[in-house]
Amino acid sequence: MPRTSRSAGFRAAATLAITGSLLITGIGGTALAQADSLRSAGFGSLDFGSLGLGSSQQAPDAPRLVGIDNFRDVAGTGDGYEGSGYTGSLGQHLNKGVFYRANAFTPKGDDMAALVKLDLAKVYDLRTDGEIAKVPDVLPPGVASEHVSILAKDVDITAMMATIRTPEDMRAAMQEMNRMFVTGTVERAGLKTLLTNMAATDGPQVFHCTSGKDRTGWTAMLLLSIAGVDDATIMSDYLLTNEYSINSIAAATAYIKATYGEGAAAIAAPALGVEASFLQAGLDQVKADYGTIDNYLTQGLGLSQDTITALKAKLLG
Repeated sequence: MPRTSRSAGFRAAATLAITGSLLITGIGGTALAQADSLRSAGFGSLDFGSLGLGSSQQAPDAPRLVGIDNFRDVAGTGDGYEGSGYTGSLGQHLNKGVFYRANAFTPKGDDMAALVKLDLAKVYDLRTDGEIAKVPDVLPPGVASEHVSILAKDVDITAMMATIRTPEDMRAAMQEMNRMFVTGTVERAGLKTLLTNMAATDGPQVFHCTSGKDRTGWTAMLLLSIAGVDDATIMSDYLLTNEYSINSIAAATAYIKATYGEGAAAIAAPALGVEASFLQAGLDQVKADYGTIDNYLTQGLGLSQDTITALKAKLLG
């Protein structure tokens, strides 16, 4: 059976680390608004049989957005993937323009016009109520929105920061947070709801949290696993946050240094981007508790075979 009990302090620290909009506030400021951004696997690939030969009509590459800098196509974005998505089961390329991942929807400049062109059907907000209240989404007209929180609740910032005193503490918290996607009852229930609803919804869809890297990164990993993408590509995709959000990470780091000093910036640094050890910690927990991603999806999240098949069909069909 999966582990369900952990130190309350460590769990809360992990929760704090994942909620990027609260991180700087916890260090002592009002951050996100002022800083203007805060922004292997080794289990083998799922394969439930060929569901088609893949789309010959690929959508254009995802636009690079100024106010949503970690916006990208789950199927593959950037150099080498402008024409086709990642390679999945049986050598099929993933369909682009089906699922997008993002950070908080705060479009700027020409972002909204680019988003309108994508003809989005639904945006899933994975943040807590507190995160949403601080930075509400600004969506294109007519796009449906659904709130599916992956975390139980907001946290007591002052108490939580007391548990994180070094960069190593923060790094450990980020690793623990990824384990929580496997061990946490609330987290698994949220992921089940999200994936089930995505499978049942037609049209292009987006899922996002605050920084688009932790809750969002785990969800993207699951979708890529369902499509049969290899472990190395999944990890490489996870680490793209550090490239896509490089400017906002730098801005957040500079803000922390200027406001709270070098020490605070050093402590916060691991949570501003991603490291391979974060995702790997969750994947190792999957292996320990369920053996495979397949079992985690069906036994841990309780996804039906129909849901998994529908997701794979959207990605590869």
